[in-house]
Amino acid sequence: MNDGSSTASLAGTLRSELDRYSPGQRLPSNRTLVERFRVSPVTVSRALAALAAEGLVVTRPGAGTYRAQLPRTAAAPGDTSWQQVALTVEGPEGPDAAPRAVDATGVLATLATPPPGVIPCTGGYLHPSLQPREPLAAALARAGRRPGAWDRPPVEGLTELRAWFAREIGGPTGSLGAADVLITAGGQSALTTALHALAAPGAAVLVESPTYPGVLAVARAAGVRPVPVPMDSDGVRTDLLAEAFAATGARVFFCQPLFQNPTGAVLSAERRRQVLEVARAAGAFVVEDDFARRLGHTSGPPLPPPLAADDPDGTVVHLASLTKVTSPSLRVAALVARGPALQRLRAIQVVDSFFVPRPLQEATLELVGSPAWPRHLRSVAAGLQQRRDAMAAALHTHLPQAAPRHIPHGGYHLWLRLPDGTDEAGLAAAALRAGVAVAPGRPYYAAEPPAPHLRVSFAETAGADEAAEGARRLGEAAHGAV
Repeated sequence: MNDGSSTASLAGTLRSELDRYSPGQRLPSNRTLVERFRVSPVTVSRALAALAAEGLVVTRPGAGTYRAQLPRTAAAPGDTSWQQVALTVEGPEGPDAAPRAVDATGVLATLATPPPGVIPCTGGYLHPSLQPREPLAAALARAGRRPGAWDRPPVEGLTELRAWFAREIGGPTGSLGAADVLITAGGQSALTTALHALAAPGAAVLVESPTYPGVLAVARAAGVRPVPVPMDSDGVRTDLLAEAFAATGARVFFCQPLFQNPTGAVLSAERRRQVLEVARAAGAFVVEDDFARRLGHTSGPPLPPPLAADDPDGTVVHLASLTKVTSPSLRVAALVARGPALQRLRAIQVVDSFFVPRPLQEATLELVGSPAWPRHLRSVAAGLQQRRDAMAAALHTHLPQAAPRHIPHGGYHLWLRLPDGTDEAGLAAAALRAGVAVAPGRPYYAAEPPAPHLRVSFAETAGADEAAEGARRLGEAAHGAV
């Protein structure tokens, strides 16, 4: 018998005997097979190689030959259509009440990672070159060595960290104390906690128009109804705010008084006072999202204090996060409230997530207490201003018909009013093909938008040159779309 027929014969015999072995079980050694079938080692090796090529065995050098795992058969797809009924639940007031719905489209658009070669002008996190990566690493290492660093923290947060936030928000001589602060896992978590605690399902929540898409998503997921209140260059229209409270019976108004997302507006001094007066008259809370306080630019004027600093009666529930100015993964924020509202916020926080991991809180304390912290804030202020100026100048050159009407002195984005009739979604798609990712304006409105817009961010660009190049590519896309 020649080698070819011997190999084929042995392979056939071994194939017929494979059922003796369980998947993953080791077959007899090559030496055992040589002795049993009285063939050469070469014949055994070739026969096993033939079975391996068929996927019947697996040879592991130095370990032996094993029966291959049985191939998995694709399971028939299940029928999940029943969930459409189970997930569609009417609110407590019947079919006209707000149903449960979760639409994260607007949020996911800002979190999506653009393809390679595309300039990211959608996100709200700092480019790695602006993040305090070395100070963060050092802070985390020091935090891990702190006594009790891995113990369970108080559910409200570490007292020292709460006291730091209280000083930052209320001022060193203000009336806020650690007892007024609750540590949360980032600003979005704080916002979710606030709306769940303060707004009943089916109720109306007033929001600026346009506004941050994340608050619209949270409100709808909680079964509450976001009602838009128009803005102008000085912030929310307080005359319309009073009318909206009266018309809806809302007990919550969400706002971003400083470098508002997406317009970049700063609430004027007169309207700051009016917002609080209107809310107090309505017996309502003002949820103040102070997300951009540490994102002021170098040449900007002094920043107004938070609304919470002028509010001894607990009208304002204040949100302050460190994520935007540090890293997407430093998810540490604070909720500030007074009276029974704080107790309800605390209860919601405990039910939802227990507490923020202690090592993260300890690392935050190490970071904000280090000499690197003020240096980092100055670096961010300068870096954002350079990118803003470069992008704004390039937009005036390459897209003059939609150049920003307002250049904010803080934050990380510009709000572009497009010519009437522009297909903003189509322009955003064309821009992506041209190599720049921008955000259409529609997701920033709780109701029909008054005009087409784009939001362009410069925080995630590598520098001024890339910010300008992103604007140039956007202009190229706009000209090509006409």
